[in-house]
Amino acid sequence: MLIIFLLVLLFRAGRCTDDLIFETKTVDVGEDVKLTCTRKTSDHDVTLFWIRLVSGNLPEFLGGTFAFDYDGVNETPRITAKQGPGTFLLHISEAELSDTGLYYCIKVDVLDMKFLKGTFLRIKGPEPDITAIIQVPPSDPVRPGDSVTLQCSVLFDSEKKTCAGDHSVYWFRAGSDESHPSLIYAHGNSGDQCEKSPEAQSTQKCVYNFSKTVSSSDAGTHYCAVATCGEILFGNGMKLDTEGNCRTFPHNCEFHIFVCLETDGIH
Repeated sequence: MLIIFLLVLLFRAGRCTDDLIFETKTVDVGEDVKLTCTRKTSDHDVTLFWIRLVSGNLPEFLGGTFAFDYDGVNETPRITAKQGPGTFLLHISEAELSDTGLYYCIKVDVLDMKFLKGTFLRIKGPEPDITAIIQVPPSDPVRPGDSVTLQCSVLFDSEKKTCAGDHSVYWFRAGSDESHPSLIYAHGNSGDQCEKSPEAQSTQKCVYNFSKTVSSSDAGTHYCAVATCGEILFGNGMKLDTEGNCRTFPHNCEFHIFVCLETDGIH
C-alpha cells in the first residue's frame, strides 16, 4: 500500500512543484545531517511526508506527521523524522555513502499534493590516494590465436591513504557494439607486485598483468580499473585490434565514475 501511495505522489509531482524549494547539501561521511521543512499549524487537514529517492532503489518513506502540533516520531536506527517548532525535521546520524540521494518534503491536503522542499544530499567519502593508472600495450602486433599480456601499473601515495582496505583491480572490455564496458577479469591479492618508488619513498607502484589467448571477440577497448574509496577509477584505455596491433589512447582520456560498491552495476 505504501509503494502505491508513493507512486501516486510521483505521478502527480509534475503539476505540483511550482513553489518547490530545491537545494544541494554536501557533508562528510560520519557527520550528522538535519533537513527541515516548514510546517503551518493552521493547516488542520494537512499531512507532511519525507521521502528519499536513491539511484536504483524504489522511493523510500522516511516519516510522516500532521501540520498541527503532534508528538509522534518516525525512527529507524539512524534516521529520525519528527516535529520541531514550525518545522518537520529529518535527522540522519553518522551519514554513510549510501545516504546520497534526493530528499523531498511533501505536503498532502486531502486530494491535493505539493512538493515543498527538495534536497540533493551528497555524502563525501575519503579522497582516493591513487595518483596514476598506466596501461602498457604489448610491444608486438597481436593476431587471433596469439597469447597476449595486458599490463596495468597503479601508482599511489601510501602516506595519504585515507580509505580502509586494499585496492581492488579489474579489467573491463568495451566492444564497438556495446554501450557499457563488461567485466572480464578481477585480480586477487596473491599476484600483486608492489614496490616503493626510488624517487619518492611514499609513492608505491603495483603492477598487474592479465594474460589470455586472443580471439576475434576480444576486439575492443580494454580498461584497467581500480576500486577504492567508494569510486572506480579507470585507466586511459587500450584498444585491441585483432587484425593489426594494439595502441593506447592519449593520457587525457583517463576518467573516473562514481559507483555503489554494494551492487554489481556501474552507475
